[in-house]
Amino acid sequence: MRPAVAVSLLAAALSLAACKPTSLTAPSGAAAKPATATAAKPATGDVGANDNLNAVLWVQRAAEYEAVTQTVYRAAADQLDAALKQPNWDALVPGERGNAATGLPPAVVMDVDETVLDNSPYQARLVHDGASYDEATWDLWVAEKKAKPVPGVVDFAKAAAAKGVTILYISNRAVHLKDATIANLRAEGLPVKDDSVFLGLGTFVEGCEQNGSEKLCRRKLAGQKYRVLMQFGDQLGDFAEIVSNTPKDRDALYAEYADWFGERWYMLPNPTYGSWEPAVFNNAWEQPAADRRKAKLDALELAK
Repeated sequence: MRPAVAVSLLAAALSLAACKPTSLTAPSGAAAKPATATAAKPATGDVGANDNLNAVLWVQRAAEYEAVTQTVYRAAADQLDAALKQPNWDALVPGERGNAATGLPPAVVMDVDETVLDNSPYQARLVHDGASYDEATWDLWVAEKKAKPVPGVVDFAKAAAAKGVTILYISNRAVHLKDATIANLRAEGLPVKDDSVFLGLGTFVEGCEQNGSEKLCRRKLAGQKYRVLMQFGDQLGDFAEIVSNTPKDRDALYAEYADWFGERWYMLPNPTYGSWEPAVFNNAWEQPAADRRKAKLDALELAK
């Protein structure tokens, strides 16, 4: 989902949403990408500093990670022709489709971070240094343009583009990161038709009020111009609006659209950050780190 999160605003509103899902994922004051759970130098012996160690290590070293992402993108490729042939096929929820989709050119909507581009090297830096996410280090990482593609995404995106499908990148990377992001995407072989296909946080959408890092307005904009065949993301907010980021409401959204996953919606694995984390401590990033960690421990279901 999705980086670039206007969290100070969101924490007050308790409302959501690309890296890649999508909001309420960074501590108060951050304005870009979800934070990791690291809070203290590993040398202090605080196990909380390594909360994200296994998650980042799994993304970088487990063959299972690549197996999962390849499975997702190959399954989507197999479904693409069926989606193209059905004129009424639409991957936007009815409340976000403000106009008829029939007759519009086809597109797929993709979150960027942890859906298209893998930022685990940045997360690994934070774990190694015992640091937490901050906007300055995130912007510097994006400027490096070194993120590699998530396994499977290049083949899928190229196959879709060859069929006349536009790839739209709806990202919570801020609009000032557009040039670096597009350069990174192109360098890794991902199709970028033109600058208009990147809809970052801060994109103006006439007649729609942006709510924090929520992607609702940008999905509506996509729907005005395209028939959206599929959506790809790593958080629920990449697919539809989550009004209240609570476990109950998140479960309800999934239940309502469970049949869309694997057909119109494709979820990529991301254990390193996401709006699922603050949901278990009432989105209260202003709490001391120890209190947030206790809430997460209390949320565990223990073997009995």
